[in-house]
Amino acid sequence: MFRSFFRLFWRIALAAAFLAVTLAGAAFLFPHQVLTIESGPVKADALVVLGGEEGRAERAAELYQQGAAPAIVVTGYGDCLKNVQLLERKGVPATAIFEEPSALSTLENATKSVPLLRALRAHRVILVTTWYHSRRAVACFEHVAPDMQFFSRPDYAEFQPKPPNRTGYSWHVNYEYVKLAGYWFEYGVCPL
Repeated sequence: MFRSFFRLFWRIALAAAFLAVTLAGAAFLFPHQVLTIESGPVKADALVVLGGEEGRAERAAELYQQGAAPAIVVTGYGDCLKNVQLLERKGVPATAIFEEPSALSTLENATKSVPLLRALRAHRVILVTTWYHSRRAVACFEHVAPDMQFFSRPDYAEFQPKPPNRTGYSWHVNYEYVKLAGYWFEYGVCPL
């Protein structure tokens, strides 16, 4: 009896380990499919541009010009002013831009932007970030404001197809898996 239980335990453990390795390999080889949340064309009450690459603000300006939302919240320490200036150069009026210049992380982007969104009476919000950051961004905002509806329209400027025998993605992409796990365990922000 004990021997059959021991064998069953090891079979289950090996199957679980095989499944974990297979899933990790698939995530490493196909990060675009795992990390990206793309909501497609949608209308909202506001856009939120998370600090980071310049392409995020350019994407937000494009969405604003298409009429996706009437207001843009720009968040992120060190990037806020640069992104505001880029939005204005791209034709977004200063009256449509709201700044949150102190957030140091994705979770802080959410906690510090949500009060601005509430002041704007926004219920439907489009998040603009890079494709590989979109899953964590949506998870953080939904964690902070479950009463709001969040959509993702990411920037794909850094997206590169996989060349032979390499992933072809920057270290930021692979490090995003570590951040997803860290946010889940440390802050309870579930990325699923």
